[in-house]
Amino acid sequence: MGVLDILTRKKGVIVGDDVLNLFKYAKEHKFAIPAINVTSSSTVVASLEAARDAKSPIIIQMSQGGSAYFAGKGVSNTDQFASISGAISAAHYIRSIAPAYGIPVVLHTDHCAKKLLPWLDGMLDADEKYFAEHGEPLFSSHMIDLSEEDKEHNIATTKKYLERAAPMKQWLEMEIGITGGEEDGVDNTGVDNSSLYTQPEDIYDVYAALSSVSPYFSIAAAFGNVHGVYKPGNVKLHPELLGKHQAYTKEKINSSESKPLFLVFHGGSGSSKDEFKQGIENGVVKVNLDTDLQYAYLTGIRDFVLSKTDYIMKQVGNPDGDDKPNKKYFDPRVWVREGEKTMSARVKEALEDFNTANQL
Repeated sequence: MGVLDILTRKKGVIVGDDVLNLFKYAKEHKFAIPAINVTSSSTVVASLEAARDAKSPIIIQMSQGGSAYFAGKGVSNTDQFASISGAISAAHYIRSIAPAYGIPVVLHTDHCAKKLLPWLDGMLDADEKYFAEHGEPLFSSHMIDLSEEDKEHNIATTKKYLERAAPMKQWLEMEIGITGGEEDGVDNTGVDNSSLYTQPEDIYDVYAALSSVSPYFSIAAAFGNVHGVYKPGNVKLHPELLGKHQAYTKEKINSSESKPLFLVFHGGSGSSKDEFKQGIENGVVKVNLDTDLQYAYLTGIRDFVLSKTDYIMKQVGNPDGDDKPNKKYFDPRVWVREGEKTMSARVKEALEDFNTANQL
């Protein structure tokens, strides 16, 4: 038995109960699905190719900045216009191309802080329009991140958004406790250390509020996570805390399930395989990857350019002759493809590390 046996839609973007059943299956079989931040069609296909070759499900997600980039840097982002437009266009593109790769895909959006809520509102408008026409939302899921706000405001606002998403059976990821470091314009490098470690009581408060609305939610609980890659020893992760969260909530709700929570691992780049393994053992079903993949994408292009410098300085003329054309070297399909290959290889590595490979 594999993932495809528990899904009604076997390939392409999945929604609703398929997303819920995928995460249940992942938790039961102790694997986590990497969530890949994409900024272009090129990074999308690199992710899909890796998952296809590894016979794995995949989560493809866009941040607010990544969405704006997808629209184009020349488009104004006043009132989140570029971010909304880019996210919607990316969603339609991913929906169109994902079935060609023959794998299930969760279409997700990443960190939405309080100041970015108009972005989420715009995407939900598109979800509701798509739902009216097709009986499902455009996106599989969204993330709302009000971790910088006080707990009561965080939970109450998140609950309101889940109430909006629930009629569409749309998944909502929330964060409580802060992920340190800096990513996509959100700088948490100076936060108090205690904010990097969420308490079990806080997790239960989230669960109690959101479970009264819908089962389609997950929690990104802070356990020392930091965006970006840092020197060994600079980041103190404690994934064992996630087990305490599970145990506390299990006791509070008198659950027969040992791990009632769907948990998310943020700031995954640079973490050790043992840290990932411990997180997955404690109910992590999704791991965010961005920084490592940005660098992996660069390396393919960088190495190609450095090795072909004498062939890309002009359109005609290279060490093989003054009249030799260089089109086969400067054609974007050549050097961009090199980035896709190295990014895809890094995604495959993550799929193996998280035990996601060969789960279909």
